[in-house]
Amino acid sequence: MFEEQQVEDQQSSRRGTIVVISIVAVLLIVGTLVYLDSKGFLKSTATSAATSAPSAAVQNANPAKDLRFVSEPTMVKDDSGQAAWLIDLRNESQTLTYSHIKYTTIYGGANQSVIAQNDGEMTVTLAPGEEQNVQFKDIQYPDNLQWFRVKITNAQASQ
Repeated sequence: MFEEQQVEDQQSSRRGTIVVISIVAVLLIVGTLVYLDSKGFLKSTATSAATSAPSAAVQNANPAKDLRFVSEPTMVKDDSGQAAWLIDLRNESQTLTYSHIKYTTIYGGANQSVIAQNDGEMTVTLAPGEEQNVQFKDIQYPDNLQWFRVKITNAQASQ
């Protein structure tokens, strides 16, 4: 009778030990997965590659070629004495959207001399094929101004 009781106690003790070990193992596995996920180790490599590597079209973007002036840019002196530019800009690309469009303005005097030059960024986004009127203020209108130019130098491309 006592032997049966001891055998049952041993079996019950083993079951309890197995249950405790199983719970600890599951907690360790879950904890490891949570840790790895928080460090970014469980992200799919295809997803990571797609989000980190820009497409070939974006890599080969040429904003100086894709962004065109529809008409000759206009520049006037505003009431505060700043040079105010009025530009009709068109995105000739059929697939790329351009934003953060950077430009250089050049102001000239007699004998094709450069009086002033400035770099800036237009706060406009142009979708593929889109055309917009863009206005921005630049530097103080230079004295003795005889000619002026604006050119697109760079832009951020996306699809």
